[in-house]
Order: sequence, then structure tokens, then C-alpha cells
Amino acid sequence: MVSRSYSNLLDLTSGDSPTFGREKKRFPRVATVAGVLSELDDDNSNSVGSDAPSSIAQERMIIVGNQLPIRAHRRDDGEWYFSWDEDSLLLQLKDGLGEDVEVVYIGCLKEEIDLSEQDDVAQTLLDTFKCVPAFLPPELFSKFYHGFCKQHLWPLFHYMLPLSPDLGGRFDRSLWQAYVSVNKIFADKVMEVISPDDDFVWVHDYHLMVLPTFLRKRFNRLKLGFFLHSPFPSSEIYRTLPVRDELLRALLNSDLIGFHTFDYARHFLSCCSRMLGLSYQSKRGYIGLEYYGRTVSIKILPVGIHIRQLQCVLNLPETESKVAELKDQFRGQTVLLGVDDMDIFKGISLKLLAMEQLLIQHPDKRGKVVLVQVANPARGRGKDVREVQVETDATVKRINETFGREGYNPVVLIDTPLQFYERIAYYVIAECCLVTAVRDGMNLIPYEYIICRQGNEKLDETLGLNPTAPKKSMLVVSEFIGCSPSLSGAIRVNPWNIDAVAEAMDSALMVPEAEKQLRHEKHYRYVTTHDVAYWARSFLQDLERACRDHMRRRCWGIGFGLGFRVIALDPNFRKLSVEHIVSAYKRTKNRAILLDYDGAMMLPGSIITTPNTEAVGILNNLCNDPRNVVFLVSGKDRKTLTEWFSSCAKLGIAAEHGYFVRSNHNAEWETCVSIPDFDWKQIAEPVMQLYTETTDGSTIETKESALVWNYQYADPDFGFCQAKELLDHLESVLANEPVSVKSGQHIVEVKPQGVNKGLVAERLLLTMKQKTMLPDFVLCIGDDRSDEDMFEVIMSARDSLSPVAEVFACTVGQKPSKAKYYLEDTTEILRMLQGLANASEKAAKSAPQPSQRVVILE
Repeated sequence: MVSRSYSNLLDLTSGDSPTFGREKKRFPRVATVAGVLSELDDDNSNSVGSDAPSSIAQERMIIVGNQLPIRAHRRDDGEWYFSWDEDSLLLQLKDGLGEDVEVVYIGCLKEEIDLSEQDDVAQTLLDTFKCVPAFLPPELFSKFYHGFCKQHLWPLFHYMLPLSPDLGGRFDRSLWQAYVSVNKIFADKVMEVISPDDDFVWVHDYHLMVLPTFLRKRFNRLKLGFFLHSPFPSSEIYRTLPVRDELLRALLNSDLIGFHTFDYARHFLSCCSRMLGLSYQSKRGYIGLEYYGRTVSIKILPVGIHIRQLQCVLNLPETESKVAELKDQFRGQTVLLGVDDMDIFKGISLKLLAMEQLLIQHPDKRGKVVLVQVANPARGRGKDVREVQVETDATVKRINETFGREGYNPVVLIDTPLQFYERIAYYVIAECCLVTAVRDGMNLIPYEYIICRQGNEKLDETLGLNPTAPKKSMLVVSEFIGCSPSLSGAIRVNPWNIDAVAEAMDSALMVPEAEKQLRHEKHYRYVTTHDVAYWARSFLQDLERACRDHMRRRCWGIGFGLGFRVIALDPNFRKLSVEHIVSAYKRTKNRAILLDYDGAMMLPGSIITTPNTEAVGILNNLCNDPRNVVFLVSGKDRKTLTEWFSSCAKLGIAAEHGYFVRSNHNAEWETCVSIPDFDWKQIAEPVMQLYTETTDGSTIETKESALVWNYQYADPDFGFCQAKELLDHLESVLANEPVSVKSGQHIVEVKPQGVNKGLVAERLLLTMKQKTMLPDFVLCIGDDRSDEDMFEVIMSARDSLSPVAEVFACTVGQKPSKAKYYLEDTTEILRMLQGLANASEKAAKSAPQPSQRVVILE
């Protein structure tokens, strides 16, 4: 199967079309080596779309993660053998994808494979497990994982700023280059197995945040989802990252981006707004970002656990034996349980201090309450981890020496690896589970605890419980972890407040039995209905929805390196060719030209708003052609426009979005709509003034026919929030007034009903028709929402045009529009208008011209 869409047409002439298929093959051992990439633009960066119809009916999901869900083992003879890693989330989510979905995994192995064995291992994993390993040179892997991922991204995403070399480390460009290199290797591995027209690709976590750019660069219509399993920090934290824009733009090359909580998604959207100027919309419950014509969907759904796996472990004889052992060990004592990785964000030391405070404030708990702290080995390494280990050991020692006695240690620290069934046994016997992480992406420990406390008949018998009696459990969880919002029956705490955590621990022990049962039932119902299969199924459904319009859109790539992005537009939307429009211009005799000033002839956001001499000269040349009727349409007031274009005697001007119209410099200003009075201003202006005073950076622009509240220089998030409130407020107080209240790009505007730029275009075309000057050439250029009214009028005004009329509705920039053409920026617009002006000058020199025509709008 060969895809037919390419961004580089030169590749087609060579006859070397790439082929993609699912046939099994041997893979290269190492896709690349450590080193600096040459700005990512390699020979294989052709932008391949997906126009060709698929010949394969079965859906396939390619799941890409840092590590494969595989465990590698060596036999005594030195041969490798492999098994599934049942604890891997990537393997567990397969349950939610359905039996008809084929799953292929791409990632690294935990074990280092010798270079000479990599070919055979890769083939074995592909044949047996449908896994494609990415073999990374040790030095590159160290810089990628222990370097950029663990020293830069992981601390920053957990709100830790590199304020000193000891706190996260300074930004190291070589580590970033290693990160990009590894993501490129993963992209190459995806290329080896993908069928771009059919396959879905699901990328996981912060290790592979730039992978979407590499994949989108190869396949413009790729169906691509990304899920971030860590927190996403607030914009104040994230903006300190030197490569912040590159990571944001890379993520936006996905079709669907998933987060565990609304807070994480809100922070991401805020970063997109503040750093990239993008705004989001919520439509029928779905959040979407418009990005160069593509809608990037945002998914908010916390991951669940694999309940069936837990229940299987609960049924093991080993679990039953361990539960009996622990019951005897802690007989007569109430067990509080903590299960955490040994790292700086899990709050182990804070939990221990809270336990110490509990024993100080409640002496009656001594000898009766035990905190069992299971400390899993740290995933990272370095000074921070060692410091946490030293502090934990010292705190445990101090507490046990102070409050312990023969046969009783208030804190039991388990810092050696436990078998899964052993951990499950601790869940079963614990009266309360404590999770006091200061920041954590999700944390599934509470979910596992709830399922284990539900138990089964054999465990009930071991514990001496009535199998028919309601089960009970208690949770004390940090408000800074991802699972906290979904556990409404838990006692939520600020882990930094030691006293509050200690009181929460005491409260958890004192809660009446009936309430413990109700809390447990509520949590159990949620956890069992929102398991990992539900999460995966929901993500795939949203990914399918996000990608359903791929085949209908025209796609092509622009930008270099990590600035690459895909433009997705209507098939009929194309760039306006200067040669094409000049040719049509030369053939025609009755031309109507409508030009927006703001944004079309002036750079958007420019401090200098007055027209330059080049623009004025071009307008004069066009106006001097007797075959032309040229109108400048603007939202600005008539006094300003009169001053700016006083040298353009034959130029027609429409001010304040068409409320005031003047056919030429010598004509009187007229109004397009009859307005009896503007008493509504006395109602609207005080309301706007109130929002101006409370929104720093906002201003009010008073026009003769309208009032505009502008928040371009206000805080983006606060300004947007205030604009929504102002819109609602004005619509309420002006409900009985003959005005319309609309929001635009950084503005809220109140103007008389019926006033819009489309009215100018409609009157111009109608007047020319009445004067037997039926237009055979219409050019309309605009850049924002207000210009869409003009586009709509000229595209549907066939009765007012010549049967052979050439109509050019052109917007500025590649974005969704009612226009059929676009030009990139103001420079291209002026170049095109200069081409028309040059054609008029040549025509004037070569043949005598009729007298200048003036069209008075009626």
C-alpha cells in the first residue's frame, strides 16, 4: 500500500515511492547513534498523507511507551526468553480495546541487550508478542532517561524549579538533544510497522513528548493520540523551561491529548494561550483547540486499575498465607498503610512526621496503632534519592526509639522489594491507607487498596469476618494527587500541614463503622466501573471521533524542525496565485475591489497603525484605473480614516464596519443604517467602565456608532474570563435595545443591529448593477471574523454579477474561512495588489482609457 500525498513533490519525480506494509521483516539493531541532530530535517521527512483507501478491515492500535510491557530473562545457557509484564499499564489497557483490535507495542526493554543479539531478540519479540523494541546505546539512554527526563521534565512537571544546581540541575542542551534523538528513534520504529491509512497510534507519557511531531511530519493524516501520565504544571512553572514552545507545538501535532484531571488540562490550555496565543472552545462537552485548521481535542479521564489481575492475586494461596501471617504479627493493633516509591515527591517523611505527631497528641494510640510504610525502590537516581532514604531511615529510627517498646514498633519500614501478593496482603489487613504525596500524576494505590479490602470468602474466613457483612475501608489522601478528585469519600489533606494530617489519621480511626462501610461502598462502585479497560475504551472512542474528518480535509505540512505543523483545510481552499488573479484582472472591465484595512493592509498587533507610503501608492494606482471601484472597509472611525487616506481622492471608504460610507474624498459621509438614537450608550458605557477598572490592561474605544472593550494587553486568561462575563452582562442590560453584542479577537463590541461589512459589499454590488456596470471581477480581502460577512455576500451574489464574473474572496493566513483563497500575510497581499496596479499602469500606457467612473452607494 502506497500513500499518494506528499509535501515534497520532487520525491515523486525520482520514482522512489516508500512502501508500507505489515509483512514481517528483520529490523536494524540500532536506528541511530548518540549525537546532535541536524535540525530534524532528514531524507525520510516526506510528509505522507493518507488518501489511499484501506485494504485491511481490522483496526490496529500501535501503542508507544518508554518501556515495552515485557520482562526479559536469561536461561542458564545464556539464551534470552521473554514473558509479558502483567503489571504494565500498557498491557492492561489492551482489555479495553476489544478483541477485534490488533495491538502492536513499541518501546525499550528494561534489560540491556548485546549488539550481536539485537536482531534475533527483535524478531522474537515481533513474532511472539507483536512488540518492536527500540535499542538505545547506553550513553544515549542515560542522557535521555536519567538526564533530560528525570533531571528536567520530571522535577519541573512536579513543580520543582531548578533554582540551584542541586535542585533539578540547570538546563543542559546536550540532554535535550539526546531526548530529541531518542524520540526520533521511536519514530523510525513506528515507521517500520505502521499502515498510516488504518492504524491508530497512542503515545504515552512525558518521555515521548516530541514524538508526535516526527510522526505527523511523515504522515499528515495520521490518527494520533497522546496521554500524559504525570501532572502538567501551571504556566508560571512551565514557562521557565527553555524548550517550552517546542514541547507544546509537538503535543499539538496529536489529534487527542489526554490528562488525568481537569487541573492538568487547564494548565496545558493556559500555557497554549499564554505562549502560543491559542484559545480553546468547549462544544457539547468536548474541549478543543483550533490549531492551523485542525481541532486538537482534550480528554480528561483518570486511569483505572486492572481489577481482574488484583482479584486473581487475591485468590492465590500465597496471599491467604501472607494475610494469616500478618494478622498474627499485628494482632491487637490497628494497621495504617503507606505504599510509595522512594522519591522526593511521595511525601514519605511528611507522613512519618504526622505519625509522630499523632503519637504525641494521642498517647492512647501508643502500642495500638502501627504505620507500615512500604518504600518501593526509586525509579530515578541521584543525590535527591539518597537524601530521602537517609531522612526516612533517621525519622523511623527516632520514632521507634521514642515510642517503641518490646514487641511494638510504631513504624515498620519495608524498603526491600515485595512480591505483588505480599503487597496485596498488607492492603487486606490495613484499616486505613495513607497517601501523602506532595505531587503525583495519578497514584493508583488507593484504588488497589479499595479492591483488596473488598476481599473474597477465603480471606474473610482467614480474617474471621462474616462474608455477608458490608466491607469497610478508610482513605487519607493528599489533595495534590490525580486520584483525589474521584475519591469523594476520602479524607483529603494538605500533606505539608503535619498537624492536619495527624488529625486526619486520628479521624480515620474514629469514624463509625457504618460510615466506613458507606465510604467503602461508594469508592468500590466507582473503581469497579472506571477500571483500566473503561479508560482505554473511552480514549479510543474519543480518538476515533477526533480523527473522523481526516480524509475530508486537505493537509500539508509547514515549518522546520520541531516547529513543524500540519495545515488542514477545506478541499476548495487554496492559495491565491498572483499570476492567476492578474490574468483575470486583465481580462475584465468592471471591477469591484473591497479591502479590509486592519490586519489585511496593516500588520496585526503592530504598534504603528498608520498606512505606509507603499500601501497608499498602491491604492492610488488601483483607484486611477477607470475600470475599478475600490473600497476600503475598516472598523476604525471616519475621522481617522479621513486623515490617513486624504491623498487617495478616488478611494471609497466604509468606516466603523460599514456604518459610515463615502464614495470618494469629495463625497459626503452617509450612513448605511438609520439609527434614531444612541441612548443605549448610556447603559453600555458604565458597564464597560466597571470591567475596565477591574481588568488591568483593558481599554474602551468609543466610536460614533459603537463601543468596543479591548483586552489585548490584559492578562490572557483573566481578560478572556472578564470578556465572557462582560458579554453576558451587556446582553442582559441591552436585551431591549436595537443593538448587537459580539465578541471578537480580544474585544467585546456593541453596535447597532444590521451594521456589518457585508452590508457594504451588498450595496456596492447592487449599485454597480443599477448603473449597468455589472461587475465581472470581484476581489475581497479580509483577515478576521467581521470580514466573513463580506465573503458570504460576494460568494452568493450571482444575480448582481456578470455571468462570467471572476470572484476572489481571500483571507489572510491559512485558517477556516468562507473565503476560497488565502494569502499568508500582509506582505503577500501588498505584492499581489502591486501586481494588479502594475497591470493597470501597463494598460493605461498601451491604450486610451475611458473617463473615471464614480459609484455613489445608494
